[in-house]
Amino acid sequence: MKKNTKINLLLLLAVVALAVLPLVLGLGDHKKEPFTGADGEAETAITEIEPDYEPWFSPLYEPPSGEIESALFSLQAALGAGVLAYYFGLRRGRRQGERQARERDADSAAAGTAEESTAERA
Repeated sequence: MKKNTKINLLLLLAVVALAVLPLVLGLGDHKKEPFTGADGEAETAITEIEPDYEPWFSPLYEPPSGEIESALFSLQAALGAGVLAYYFGLRRGRRQGERQARERDADSAAAGTAEESTAERA
């Protein structure tokens, strides 16, 4: 097995472990809503520390339900992943194109040298 394959498998295993272990170990069982986002956790902590706290501003758009909020967040994540995939694909394509151009130049230079030496012999 190649070194890169081993590294990729270990990274994949680490990602799966990070996703599954909190569920298996029951992390968050003591909470009312165990896997809420950091915003909810921060709001709870702030109201415990300072009950009279007033936010500086209110959101521009408040989704009508949690499902719509979740869908918008998923859409945002998908768009971000698409932009990153496009960028890395473009970078890889350019790198492959440059490598092919160098190989083509090297092949044409080698072919030109071979033709010159054949012409000199004649």
